[in-house]
Amino acid sequence: MIDPATLMGPLWTLLAFVGLGWLAARRLAVDPRPIATLLIYLIAPLTFFRGLLLGGPTPGYLLLTAALFATASLLALLVNRLARGWLPPQESALLAFSAGTGNTGYFGLPLAMLLLPPAGVTLYLFCILGVTLYEFTVGFYLSARGQFSVRQSLAKIARLPLVYAFLAALLVSGLGLELPAPVREGLEVFPATYTLLGMMIIGMTLGRVSIRELDARFIAACVAVRFGLWPLLALAAVLGGQALAPLPAELALALLLLGVVPMAANVVVVAMELGIRPEKGALAVLATTLAAPLLIPLYLTGMARLAGLD
Repeated sequence: MIDPATLMGPLWTLLAFVGLGWLAARRLAVDPRPIATLLIYLIAPLTFFRGLLLGGPTPGYLLLTAALFATASLLALLVNRLARGWLPPQESALLAFSAGTGNTGYFGLPLAMLLLPPAGVTLYLFCILGVTLYEFTVGFYLSARGQFSVRQSLAKIARLPLVYAFLAALLVSGLGLELPAPVREGLEVFPATYTLLGMMIIGMTLGRVSIRELDARFIAACVAVRFGLWPLLALAAVLGGQALAPLPAELALALLLLGVVPMAANVVVVAMELGIRPEKGALAVLATTLAAPLLIPLYLTGMARLAGLD
């Protein structure tokens, strides 16, 4: 049984990081763009390189990664097709990117570590790896196409190091190589840094936003996809899996958690890197992040009961 009270502390801590980012932008005039670049090109790749090596890639784990990558990509392509008819190009590209992902890393990973046993955290890591690979391949391409040509968009993807970090981790693991202890210790700082800066960048962007940037139609579409469509997909995946074969409880809960996290902070990070309306993205991310402390305990408790996990 999921105790909602155990979730409230971590949820409010993550929102406090957003507040720190807002203060940094308003009082210290911190520019979030270099931090977005650091997250994309350095911190995220090293975080997931470490996570992959600790988890030990197996065919079963990589199948989870592939399934989440395919699900996120198909959902984003569908939303992109639907959104082009009623939103401007940049907004439709941003909505399509957000549709395939959620704040599974900065926000969801601390919750997974609280709710799941170590084996469940490993399963969750390989699930979010699929989502993250989507973000920096198909998702990045869809976002870039809101402003750049096909060739320019593909060139930008080729420069992203996360895919290379993924391949490097598979190579190191496949060859049975052991990283030196100082390297392993050095990599330990990156997960916490990833969460802290990822949440702070939302606040930093909001610190530079005026009320004129508020777009109720865009925010409503983002909320509908994130807190309407994704929970249904996650619950359907768990119930469908249980109908086909016994599904480990930790895997079922990991999938449900993927479905209830708020919008991805990487919506802001990628929009800032590509220059496609990061302010609108930040407001939409804030709306779902503020709702998270209320909705996540309700969603998880109700969905766990429907899936027979309580």
